[in-house]
Amino acid sequence: MSSTVTYTVSGMSCGHCEKAINGEVSGLPGVTAVASDAKAGTVTVTAESPLSDEQIAAAVDEAGYELVGRAA
Repeated sequence: MSSTVTYTVSGMSCGHCEKAINGEVSGLPGVTAVASDAKAGTVTVTAESPLSDEQIAAAVDEAGYELVGRAA
């Protein structure tokens, strides 16, 4: 059963930002889809099984941005 979660990301402002985050997060084990939205400041992650917020935060940090938390 897949899991989809949307997170708020700080510092994302353009298409390059989206690509950087998508590249890092898509490399996590089990991730099947990643959709970043710079205007909304969010990244939506779909994975085969739930990932920890810490795993997502580490990938977003590696891309040079900060995971603020889960989007409402």
